[in-house]
Amino acid sequence: MLRTRVMPALLLDGEGLVKTTQFKAPRYVGDASNSCRIYNQMEVDELVLIDIRASSERKAIQFDLIKQIVSECFMPICYGGGVKTLEDFRKLFYLGVEKVSVSSLLFENPEIVRQAIEIFGAQSIIATIDVKKSRFRKRYCVYTHNGKTRQKHSLTEMIILLNDIGVGEIVVNNIDNEGTWTGFDTTLLRTVSDNTQVPVVALGGAGKLSDIKAAVKEGHASAVALGSMAVFQSKDMGVLIKFPKIKELTELLG
Repeated sequence: MLRTRVMPALLLDGEGLVKTTQFKAPRYVGDASNSCRIYNQMEVDELVLIDIRASSERKAIQFDLIKQIVSECFMPICYGGGVKTLEDFRKLFYLGVEKVSVSSLLFENPEIVRQAIEIFGAQSIIATIDVKKSRFRKRYCVYTHNGKTRQKHSLTEMIILLNDIGVGEIVVNNIDNEGTWTGFDTTLLRTVSDNTQVPVVALGGAGKLSDIKAAVKEGHASAVALGSMAVFQSKDMGVLIKFPKIKELTELLG
């Protein structure tokens, strides 16, 4: 049985890192390159780096900054934000990025995603879907552009689209839970996991070890990405966590 991958999910805002709650109120948490050096020492499996302004504000990808960050990292990096063209994919992979995450591009130009998969391989192309419940909390709605744009696709239609395009992994994030420390939405995770053959990564809401276990056992997630837990010691403390080494955390997960 493969062990569960656990990875920090960092939000890039300009040249610094921030942490949000339900995609709002970004709070500065540190320098990107320095944080990567810290995570090197923690022996994390992988690093997820999302530029929260690149797509929502139509900003260019910060290739120079990404190059600097990659040079500091000894673990695989998954980058997302502002990817629009095949050339963007090529530049990111050339810089040493291991995986590229797409979100709005899945709706704006899915053919580019298909082409990227054909050229670079499905294992290198990741889909990130951000969802939250509708006004009367009867169904999940899919959002892009940092939660600002609601898409017409239902969650079921979104899963069908991702299966058809052939992405290698799906990151699932409930905006309502993001940054709240209240736990993952295991119902959402299970809905996606049970309707696709590709690995699903849980994101949004982790606050304790039992939340991670629930994502895997109840949500059927293959991996877990941590935001607040990988940045703060607690909900009220703005200091870098003394995070256990990945091997120790894996043993705790069982």
